[in-house]
Amino acid sequence: MSQLIWNGLFVGAFYSLVALGYSMVYGIIKLLNFAHGDLYMLGAFAGFAMLGAAGGVFGSMTLLPLLVVLVLTMAATGLAGVALERVAYRPLRGAPRLSLLITAVGASFALEYGMHLVAGADPRVYPVRLGGTTLDLLGARVTVQQLVLVLIAVALMIVLNVLVTRSREGRAMRAIALDPRAARLMGIDVDAVISRAFFLGSALAGAAGVMAGAYYGKIDFLMGFLIGLKAFTAAVIGGIGNIPGTMLGGLLLGLLESFGTYWLGGEWRDVFAFGVLILFLTVRPTGLLGERVTERV
Repeated sequence: MSQLIWNGLFVGAFYSLVALGYSMVYGIIKLLNFAHGDLYMLGAFAGFAMLGAAGGVFGSMTLLPLLVVLVLTMAATGLAGVALERVAYRPLRGAPRLSLLITAVGASFALEYGMHLVAGADPRVYPVRLGGTTLDLLGARVTVQQLVLVLIAVALMIVLNVLVTRSREGRAMRAIALDPRAARLMGIDVDAVISRAFFLGSALAGAAGVMAGAYYGKIDFLMGFLIGLKAFTAAVIGGIGNIPGTMLGGLLLGLLESFGTYWLGGEWRDVFAFGVLILFLTVRPTGLLGERVTERV
């Protein structure tokens, strides 16, 4: 039981990091950015390229190069998210939501098959693979590296939550989410704030991509598709647009997958996850911590 809980929390931490980008963007401009999962893939490949370029600089150490590359990858994927918003989404901000949704799907395919052209179709083996000493923690077998990755993920989520709830930038994001026109009249640079929201969400997705590549050891150009759907599921479960709810939704989805795999078998893992999504959309479409809002007319 303890092992199942730990496995679920570990995977759920990755889901939460990626889902936060979905939730932030949707909460501010009501856009389902289906290209977001591919920024996770882009982060994994950016980390792969940086670690490969570093070569033997770091010797036998694994966590140190990973942490350095993690920061650089977050900056790179954050800028990629800003470019995506500027090129694909900003010109269509006043268009019908269906147009934005189709654009997001097109951007997803562009990132996936653009990486296919650059890196090829064959999976790549990550230059750094996290193994390490195994500890017994409350009956679960846990490695030190797993603990470090979870702590990094939790720290990033806490920093984001503090930024959104306590900082001036966060207040500007919440103001735009409530009424972008009034926010603009109050002197808020709406375009700049939305770009920074894309930067933060994309940076978190890139961090998750590097950590997943280092832990699982293999990456490919389609790895962002399924994790993007899972992150969307996590955001819906927790309450899309709600930062703490999204974190909770990711962890809960990881736990549900862990126990579902144990009860039903690994081949039913994805079926179980998306079955939970359908259940939440039917029973509680606003999610665990989401609030029902009235559309302005």
